[in-house]
Amino acid sequence: MPGAGVLLHCGDRTLDLRRPQVMGILNATPDSFSDGGRFVSSDAAVEQALRMVDDGAAIIDVGGESTRPGAAAVTVDEELQRVIPVIEALRRHSTVPVSIDTSKPEVMRAAVTAGAGLINDVRALREPGAAQAAQELNVPVCLMHMQGEPRDMQHSPHYDDVVAEVRAFLATRLAACRAAGISAPLLLDPGFGFGKTLEHNLVLFHHLQQLTTLGGPLLVGVSRKAMIGAVLDAPVGQRLYGSVALAALAVWNGARLIRVHDVRPTVEAIRMIEAVANAARC
Repeated sequence: MPGAGVLLHCGDRTLDLRRPQVMGILNATPDSFSDGGRFVSSDAAVEQALRMVDDGAAIIDVGGESTRPGAAAVTVDEELQRVIPVIEALRRHSTVPVSIDTSKPEVMRAAVTAGAGLINDVRALREPGAAQAAQELNVPVCLMHMQGEPRDMQHSPHYDDVVAEVRAFLATRLAACRAAGISAPLLLDPGFGFGKTLEHNLVLFHHLQQLTTLGGPLLVGVSRKAMIGAVLDAPVGQRLYGSVALAALAVWNGARLIRVHDVRPTVEAIRMIEAVANAARC
């Protein structure tokens, strides 16, 4: 289990990545691929978040715009209406950090003002104004690789060398963010399922360790994704075991933060991996 973690200061709360941790997914959207519509109301969303915290989530990732393949864009106002009440309620009822899953600078600013302490951006701060917002907000940011846009990213993704190209993209975005004056910690996400075929995803996962040397903690999100369905011939609701298996492999290969729907099984798998890894050092 390679890689050294860090303490991330997410506003006034801390995410301890000195050990691998689990990020709970909270989709406050009607069209998420896995649980769309279940947590659209603020009360239902908060209840789900608190269940994930009880199950061991170290941070909750709140999103108000689906990024599944073919997803439609939403307006700034609509996204704000979905996420801000949830973030404010989580701040009142829980002590864990909250992450905002967005690419819009307006949403970043409002979410951090409401109490979010980490920005999780599938577009890696490439939207106009996003890098400036991140620099001014001074909270950790996760930069993700995506080829194309959610509406078209799975039409015909192509790479000559998926590992080298994803690594180069993340290195370039790291450098660009530092050049833009962003001094807060930056996490990196390979973007499994975002503009990648099954083969691309599997090859990238096989070489995951090559991404751990870029200089930022690695976040991996593969929970219930289509790559699991394709390998196991399983619908979304039957991908738990595949999701936990990939989470375990990701941690063994250096990932520090695992983004999941099913928190408790993932937490337990990670703790067993830690026990084995620590025993090897005795």
